[in-house]
Amino acid sequence: MTAAKLGSKVPSGPLAAKWLEHRNHLRLVNPSNRRKFTVLVVGSGLAGGAAAASLGELGYRVECFCFQDSPRRAHSIAAQGGINAAKNYHNDGDSVFRLFYDTIKGGDFRSREANVHRLAELSVAIIDQCVAQGVPFAREYGGLLDNRSFGGAQVSRTFYARGQTGQQLLLGAYQALSRQIAAGTVRMFPRTEMLDLVVGEDGRARGIIARDLVTGRLERHAGHAVVLATGGYSNVYYLSTNAKGSNATAIWRAHRRGALFANPCFTQIHPTCIPASGDYQSKLTRMSESLRNDGRIWVPRDPGDGRSPERIPEADRDYYLEVKYPAFGNLVPRDVAARNTKQVVDGGRGVGPQKNGVYLDFGDAIARLGRAAIADRYGNLFEMYVKITGEDPWVTPMRIYPAPHYTMGGLWVDYDLMSNLDGLFVAGEANFSDHGANRLGASALMQGLADGYFVLPATLGSYLAGHLGEPVSTAGGAFDAVEAEVRQRLDRLLGARGQRSPESFHRQLGHIVWHACGISRSAEGLTRAIGEIADLRREFWQNLRVSGAPAEVNQDLEKAGRVADYFELAELMCRDALDRDESCGCHLREEHQAPDGEALRNDEEYAFVSAWQWQGEDRPEVRFAEPLLFESVEPSRRSYK
Repeated sequence: MTAAKLGSKVPSGPLAAKWLEHRNHLRLVNPSNRRKFTVLVVGSGLAGGAAAASLGELGYRVECFCFQDSPRRAHSIAAQGGINAAKNYHNDGDSVFRLFYDTIKGGDFRSREANVHRLAELSVAIIDQCVAQGVPFAREYGGLLDNRSFGGAQVSRTFYARGQTGQQLLLGAYQALSRQIAAGTVRMFPRTEMLDLVVGEDGRARGIIARDLVTGRLERHAGHAVVLATGGYSNVYYLSTNAKGSNATAIWRAHRRGALFANPCFTQIHPTCIPASGDYQSKLTRMSESLRNDGRIWVPRDPGDGRSPERIPEADRDYYLEVKYPAFGNLVPRDVAARNTKQVVDGGRGVGPQKNGVYLDFGDAIARLGRAAIADRYGNLFEMYVKITGEDPWVTPMRIYPAPHYTMGGLWVDYDLMSNLDGLFVAGEANFSDHGANRLGASALMQGLADGYFVLPATLGSYLAGHLGEPVSTAGGAFDAVEAEVRQRLDRLLGARGQRSPESFHRQLGHIVWHACGISRSAEGLTRAIGEIADLRREFWQNLRVSGAPAEVNQDLEKAGRVADYFELAELMCRDALDRDESCGCHLREEHQAPDGEALRNDEEYAFVSAWQWQGEDRPEVRFAEPLLFESVEPSRRSYK
């Protein structure tokens, strides 16, 4: 591996013309030839489902895999607040360039200009696509689609369907996918988990080894190209907003086969989650960021104030985000809101039974707009909060605290969304490409659908055009060797006869990573965590116990394999955070803060993408760097004041 292989393939020319010119010169595949190609799509959420449906519609033979019992259960369904697009329906000054700039700035100037501008361009087409699919976006009295504001922007560009936007968008993609399944262009493999990537001697991705989660049988699948669209890795923290089944195995197995892993330390902590209620909680619940449109965040000025929140007068409340950031107030980006909330709680002013939250108060909005209007915007979110906490947010303010949510890091990809491994494409949250060091709210759905509906059908088709007539087969040495390694790994896990469950190790690992590589990081804490992770990993292999047998449903075995990957990923996250000796976006190094406590970037030394290469077990990974060049914007210190 050489640094030269990190070429991003960003087209030349003016920023606004790059994607159009690039697309105009991509190679095409004759419609009658498309059925001669097989594409494997791993993941069936917004990115994977949209890609599989679009490629099937074009006539390619697609095999799509998900570990859930149905694509409808992909974690994309959990997204609540909305999806950004530069439609400027509110006539408030929005534009493609402004969405591009807000996204670049929100990511603290640690993402590629060209990728982000393409995302902003495609945002407009995404909304049209989804409306045509019947996605029930909220509408204004005149019939136009409604918009609301989100963090990091001063315009209203977020399209939404109450608090169910991800669910409705996924249903749109699912119906498109189902149509192709019925037409025979897509073959769906539910309850199937990818356990490894098969790479040929020529360095090209040839297929995958997967496990049928019902029978335990290992399966081989070959294709002309492989697309990974398997989401992020926030469950490395154990407590996160991700579904319990979400994991990093697909991208981590690809990484071990040579795919570079980019910016692993860039992990987003969402500011509006329900605080943990006890030490043995296994899942956190995110309340949509859209609530910050009308909800005001505050804590009592006096840490000892024992009154119920609705009885505390305005003069005794500290609306700390509004005071510190008057221009954006409660709509500052997620990393800024999360850090300030942590500081308030660490300072002894937390609220709730465990003093681990702050208030999100809708009293003013209800008085101003009326209960009906708030119920129309957020009613299902209020219902969800009541069911989880037993508290009524119509009377008592919600309690929130930051929690691990989205991961900006992922497999490295070029402008065409292909990794450094020939034939391996990566879409959505599984790649690193669009969000830099911090993702703005309502941008994840935008990227997943842009990649799946519009980018991959063009760029992957161009790649396949150069491989017409090539056969694919699961026979041969590469598949034999990888399947043998997978069996050996499963046998090792099942042969463990220690005393501890995979879950107990995961919980302990998450505690280490959260405290060392969470909202803030330090050289001392990261160094200590790397040692603790290595020690715990050794104990994992010595004292693990996995129940059950291989040829059956065995969730203990599934969990053990995923936790084993988390150990290696967690160490890389901490090494990347230690190596990046600056603060930027979500990555706040305590040694690098401005006098007012904000993140202090070092553009001279760290304006690059970290891309790490696997060197083998118990060997430190090697970092390569892709320089970030800014032609259309000037990196500046972020200010939301």
